[in-house]
Amino acid sequence: MRRLLSLLLLVAVLPAQAALFDDEEARKRIEALRTEVNARMDKLEAASRGQIELANQIEALKQEVAKLRGQIEVLANEIESTQKRQKDFYVDLDNRLRKLEAPPAETKPAEAKPASDPAAETRDYEAALGLFKSGKHKDALGAFLNFIKAWPASPFLPSAHYWAGSAHYQLGEYKKAIELFGKLVAAWPDDVKAPDALLGEANCLQESGDAKGARKALETLVAKYPASGAAAVAKQRLAPSRPPRKK
Repeated sequence: MRRLLSLLLLVAVLPAQAALFDDEEARKRIEALRTEVNARMDKLEAASRGQIELANQIEALKQEVAKLRGQIEVLANEIESTQKRQKDFYVDLDNRLRKLEAPPAETKPAEAKPASDPAAETRDYEAALGLFKSGKHKDALGAFLNFIKAWPASPFLPSAHYWAGSAHYQLGEYKKAIELFGKLVAAWPDDVKAPDALLGEANCLQESGDAKGARKALETLVAKYPASGAAAVAKQRLAPSRPPRKK
């Protein structure tokens, strides 16, 4: 009888123990799944933060490239501009020497005018340009504006307007830069710096957020000066960007 009761008790306890074992196993699996899900969420959040940081870095690089692009374009035309300045200087010097050698006309004496000084004129221009090359854009701007006032008949006047506009650009004074670039193109459309001035105007408009105006300036540059180096840069900017290749 006692043996029978023991058997009955064992039969009653076994299902309960089995149920307890199943619950414990389920809890372990749930805990393991919870741990795995948390680990994956942490990875996703880390990846998301990385993407945001990368996007911020890309935007900062874009702004830096736009700034450097203007500086590169200025320096890329330096050789061409220097040759033009030298040629203009010697032509102007030759003309002035011819006037000095010519016999005076028999007319009433006019009021004496201050003698021109080509050496001083060139020295002032080169000094202003040196300031710009050294990165002293504010000082260079003042020097070029003073040069424009002091030497209104100088052959360097178009270039002085260009570099003064470029100094304004480097200082972030885009509206003033556009005024000087526009004056150069209007007053000296055949000067070697006219295409560069249009490119500078496009840069200013782009930096000011006027993408439509910048594109129009680039199109004008290509139409008026198709063979210039500045036009080659404008054509690259106007070309439609290719979509990224799918991997």
